[in-house]
Amino acid sequence: MSSELLATDPVSAAQRLVGAVLMGRGVDALIVEVEAYGGPADGPWPDPASHSFRGRGGRNTIMFGTPGRLYAYRSHGIHVCANVVCGSDGVAAAVLLRAAVVQTGADVATGRRGAVTSAALARGPGNLCSALGIAMADNGIDLFDDASPVRLALGAPRTVVSGPRVGVSKAADRRWRFWLAECPEVSSFRRSPRAPAPGDSD
Repeated sequence: MSSELLATDPVSAAQRLVGAVLMGRGVDALIVEVEAYGGPADGPWPDPASHSFRGRGGRNTIMFGTPGRLYAYRSHGIHVCANVVCGSDGVAAAVLLRAAVVQTGADVATGRRGAVTSAALARGPGNLCSALGIAMADNGIDLFDDASPVRLALGAPRTVVSGPRVGVSKAADRRWRFWLAECPEVSSFRRSPRAPAPGDSD
């Protein structure tokens, strides 16, 4: 299946990515949790929690590109996080990969992550990237190119659970996080202390 299936709104793309397989540097992992992010205020999916909300510039340029590209950034300047660009060329949108189940290469992932439980190997955006060896140098690669060091294979659509995104202070009530039910690899929900009270945010 190709990146054309991700040429849609970020919520639909996010749901489509649950159950996809991410393959990177000796590790294959089933994606079990994602978050959708839109774009600027004048775009079709305004999202004040998105890196692209203030418009194109610097690190977020990849978000405005073609679907199927990898948008990588550092969280708090430390952990690399991976997003899959969706939407259409020139319109910003992306899906954050939050958690995955390591299917093959567990020994490789453990070597990168250290002594953690199997459920925790790729739980959380930073841990997911660490387990698969995803680095800032991978920013902008085509995840559907067989020559890429990190690749993505979409699977059949899955039935998912939805809820608010983790740790965002703006648009905190949007149910733009999607995951597989009863999966121990899924992150625990944490609402940002800077977010408005539940029900007071869009």
